[in-house]
Amino acid sequence: MKLSVIITTYNSEEWLQKVLVGYSVQTEPNFEVVIADDGSTEKTKAIIESFQSQFKFPIVHVWQEDNGFQKCKILNKAILKTNSDYLLFSDGDCIPRKDFVAQHLKHQEEGYFLSGGYFKLPMETSLKISLENIQKQDCFSISWLIKNGVSKTFKLSKLTKISLFATFMNWLTPTKRTFNGHNTSCFKKDLVAVNGFNEEMQYGGLDREVGERLFNFGILSKQIRYSAVCLHLDHKRGYATPETWEKNNTIRNFNKKHNVTFIENGLSKYLNE
Repeated sequence: MKLSVIITTYNSEEWLQKVLVGYSVQTEPNFEVVIADDGSTEKTKAIIESFQSQFKFPIVHVWQEDNGFQKCKILNKAILKTNSDYLLFSDGDCIPRKDFVAQHLKHQEEGYFLSGGYFKLPMETSLKISLENIQKQDCFSISWLIKNGVSKTFKLSKLTKISLFATFMNWLTPTKRTFNGHNTSCFKKDLVAVNGFNEEMQYGGLDREVGERLFNFGILSKQIRYSAVCLHLDHKRGYATPETWEKNNTIRNFNKKHNVTFIENGLSKYLNE
């Protein structure tokens, strides 16, 4: 197994179905999908089971009871259920282009994590994308997107299929090379070394916090936002509050100031499960 894709989800069956179709048409077949489910209902389970019987890649469903926002907890549990040494993180609202997995494998390098981005869609376009559009990759066509509600801006350049241009833009972009939960990959041993995701963190920057500890540990990052492409389906964001942002920023500032790598409230709690 070359790679494990960890996808987070919570009661978003329609979006998850579109995302899984995206993984079903990947050019690289040697990977598994591990779904980190933060307490979804039986509807999500049914969607996952339908894909388990249809597609060639293994799909593992890691579920926990719904006790509010516990994304870091389910991510840590999912990491320990993976069967490869290299992990790709994304979300259940991000449709991968057919070369998404292949691009992460192409750019992987010891001592680095990869930092990708997404192309954000309006709700109108998110709803219009059909499973057939994903299978045929129509939804990654700039002309198709413009016809279906996306504004014509320079951001569409993120969808380039020209390798040289993507490489140049990865180098040129001023966007920081952060650990982005919707599109990032790393070696599992590096995550285990810093004890995974910090379960003290709530919504807002929980992925960046992991990356900052990886930096403290000596891991560098590479920019691949123009190479590894995914479409972000629109949705409401109900978990962010000023209080959670303040708490999260306090943790991150402490970690930066004190060069923290290993945190106590992490994946090591589940090693014997």
